[in-house]
Amino acid sequence: MIKLKDFHHISLSVTDIDACRHFYGTVLGFPEIERPNFDFPGAWYQVGSAQLHLIENKEAMTLRHSEKLDSRDGHFAIRVKDYHETLAYLKKQGVEVLDKRTGKSGFAQIFCMDPSHNLIEFNVEQSDLG
Repeated sequence: MIKLKDFHHISLSVTDIDACRHFYGTVLGFPEIERPNFDFPGAWYQVGSAQLHLIENKEAMTLRHSEKLDSRDGHFAIRVKDYHETLAYLKKQGVEVLDKRTGKSGFAQIFCMDPSHNLIEFNVEQSDLG
């Protein structure tokens, strides 16, 4: 059996590293961390105890084939401290969101897309909605 320790990182292909660096670093406020000097553009971010690695690939396609937000598409999820504050902040930044406060998952969920159409979920337990 594999003895799991922790979730280390998520790696996403993006088509425009500058637009995505602005989105993740400036709009979402993810702290950018040092990245090795690879021979291709990218950016690394610390997200709690895990990392998000962006890799620029102009030919990349996400798993998504629609510009419509759909919570059933492949995505990664980040637990946040305050649902309402997160939702208000994203809207203030002009980020299109899908607000799913209730559902069978037990999580209150906010979905949005990055500039390369990767889907992101922010969530809290429904009992923590306040």
